[in-house]
Amino acid sequence: MSKQKGLVGVLLCWCLCASPLVGVGQTQGVPEQMALAKEYLRKSEFQKAEALFSQLIEQEVQFGLVYADYLKTLLALRNYKEAEKLVKRAQKKYPGVANYAVDEGRVLQAAGNTAGAEKQWAEVVQSVTPENVYSVAGAFQQAELFDHMEQTYLRARKISGNEKAFAPQLLQIYSYQRKSEQLINEVLQQVKTNAVPVNFAQNMLQNTLRDEESLNLLEAKLMQAVQVEPDATPLQELLIWALVQRKDFGPALMQARALDRRTQGGGDRVLSLADISLRNKDYGTAIDGYTYLMQQYKGTEVYPLARQRAIRAREEQVKNTFPVDKEKIKLLAQEYEALLLELGRTGRTAEIIKDLGELQAFYLDQPELAIKHLQEVIALPGAHPNVVAEAKLVLADVYLLRGEPWESTLLYSQVEKSHKEQPLGYEAKLRNARLSYYKGDFELAQSHLDILKLATSREIANDALDLSLLIVDNTGMDTSALALKEYAAIDFLVFQHKTAEALKALDGLLAKYPGHSLTDEIYYQKAQLLYQTGQFEEAAQNLQRIIENPKYDILSDDALFLLAKINEENLKQPAKAQELYNQLLVKYPGSVFVAEARKRFKALRGS
Repeated sequence: MSKQKGLVGVLLCWCLCASPLVGVGQTQGVPEQMALAKEYLRKSEFQKAEALFSQLIEQEVQFGLVYADYLKTLLALRNYKEAEKLVKRAQKKYPGVANYAVDEGRVLQAAGNTAGAEKQWAEVVQSVTPENVYSVAGAFQQAELFDHMEQTYLRARKISGNEKAFAPQLLQIYSYQRKSEQLINEVLQQVKTNAVPVNFAQNMLQNTLRDEESLNLLEAKLMQAVQVEPDATPLQELLIWALVQRKDFGPALMQARALDRRTQGGGDRVLSLADISLRNKDYGTAIDGYTYLMQQYKGTEVYPLARQRAIRAREEQVKNTFPVDKEKIKLLAQEYEALLLELGRTGRTAEIIKDLGELQAFYLDQPELAIKHLQEVIALPGAHPNVVAEAKLVLADVYLLRGEPWESTLLYSQVEKSHKEQPLGYEAKLRNARLSYYKGDFELAQSHLDILKLATSREIANDALDLSLLIVDNTGMDTSALALKEYAAIDFLVFQHKTAEALKALDGLLAKYPGHSLTDEIYYQKAQLLYQTGQFEEAAQNLQRIIENPKYDILSDDALFLLAKINEENLKQPAKAQELYNQLLVKYPGSVFVAEARKRFKALRGS
């Protein structure tokens, strides 16, 4: 028995001495040597890494674990002969594994044999079958050879004889590579046959098409495709979406109406588009959309909704056409009253009552009547909670107009509590912050604004950030804080629609604090008030002061856009307006006004 043990010991000793790993490190096991080799590779100590990998690769069980790092090391050392041997060995060991065939091309390319590499990869593409298509495509993806990955799927599609095959994969490749034309062509081919959902195609297009040229190409190809196949609903839906992305709401509405008529769609698409147009202040298109619904769906549930929103769209149009025509406001109030007589005063018409109250409060100087209507909404059974909250916000504003800030803050706080972590709750907090700002309590205002800067609503977050910056930038010194208190009091006059008093106070502020950091804000506020009262030349002069002074860069894009708009709509100087829109597009490509400026510039240019 002892002789047998001795013989086993001798044999074990001989095996260890014969092992190729002994030379690497007598006391190290395979895991330690692997870790050390990887560390050398990480540190770019390729010679040391190669010494370890070259011995580890000889272990059959280690081959798959070592291969990729060993190939990377050999390529880094430009040892192309050994690298070629390695990939050939791998292919012999594991025939049919696409990664090794692709790696052979990588070695050829690294050695400067580009033609040989392309030939090798072409052979890999030709080897595609329905069974191995994903493994071949994955091998090319791993090697970041996306063109060959694309060719793989196209070859597999051809073999299958199915033009819908591998559409999602090809769309993702084109999107990743920013291949705009290929992406558009594939989208058009696949969407019309429902091979891919419209929303998936929209995501691919939205992620890829960033420049004007690509967007123009998409629109042109979609227009052409819709003309060729007018019954292809997905294509028409995609065209409407593309037009909306570019804020071309008028042409989008034309397509939406045509699609609604053809499919008897119930008006949903048109209603959605009209609502989007209204939110984007394209009042004409919104009114056209609602009018179509009123004509097409009389006697249905769509009709009263469309009629109400048509009045609201005209209201927004009147309120944003300066100077505001008070007679038109009176007519709108009468339309609301007539609609309420027709539909009754119920929970379903609460929003109409709320809109009427808002008009009476801020444009018809009828605060008592407004309060009555707003309180009616709040108490109305069946009224939607959001409409009730909106009525509370308007009522709070009315109390603020009447000099009752405690009533206002109470109502704002109620909405904050009832709509916590919701847009209306954030809006209520913003109005509470503004109330503190009007009163000159900047510390309390800032405490609200710090929370609102993280709001989910981008518009509210931006408004909060703007007011926060105004406070921070102008409370650093005692004189700054004093000037800001006076400016906040003027802002309150603007809120109360006391325009003449506000303009006079702004001039006084400019004289009292010459060269103050608030100067650009004062000029812009003046310009807006002058614009709203129809004093367009004077408004333009104040905007020009902001544009010409580099110190006022924060408001420069706002000033440029408003100045261009005044030249286009009020001063009737289209050439000057076109020049200003172009200036904004060039100087401020990240501005929130870019989309609208581009649309107006194109319209003025006639293309």
